Amino acid sequence: MTHTPATPVPFSRIKIRTGALVFCGDDVALIRRDRADSTHYTPPGGNVEDGEDLVTALGRELAEELGLDTSAAEGGDLMWVVDQRVSRPGPTPPPRKLHLIHRFHITPEVRAGLAGQELDELPDGGHEIGVIEWVDYRKTADLPIFPPIGAALAALSHPRAAVADAALEAVTDANYTWV
Repeated sequence: MTHTPATPVPFSRIKIRTGALVFCGDDVALIRRDRADSTHYTPPGGNVEDGEDLVTALGRELAEELGLDTSAAEGGDLMWVVDQRVSRPGPTPPPRKLHLIHRFHITPEVRAGLAGQELDELPDGGHEIGVIEWVDYRKTADLPIFPPIGAALAALSHPRAAVADAALEAVTDANYTWV
């Protein structure tokens, strides 16, 4: 017999978010989200849907958010994995989320055809506008990026640098506060 707790337990569900650092030379595409009390950046990407394979999910998310056809880009290798276990506001218990961050390189010609903003659907059916910003990767250490990859990104010797350890520090309530 399976026991189902009356109240869902935080982090008892796992979601996978796939995203990418899309480089054009030394610039990397980040989505800036301006909220009433904060501004933060995220790499383009999103949650993997039930039954969807990771490659398909990554291609779908980059097409939705940037207008990028990954066949026009070079790379796609997995760069980093970030384990997220952070409490958040709201009535539903937070899932544990694994962020899979890939790396692509594009030409200036491909970049010229990409989106300048992204619409993120909200639970109420509305949309939050995200602005696509191209930022010199070496200047990301102090940006409020989620997951917090700015320091690791800025530490790369060049955009194609090998990464020694794909597992970045886990994001927990001990080292992150949801804003």
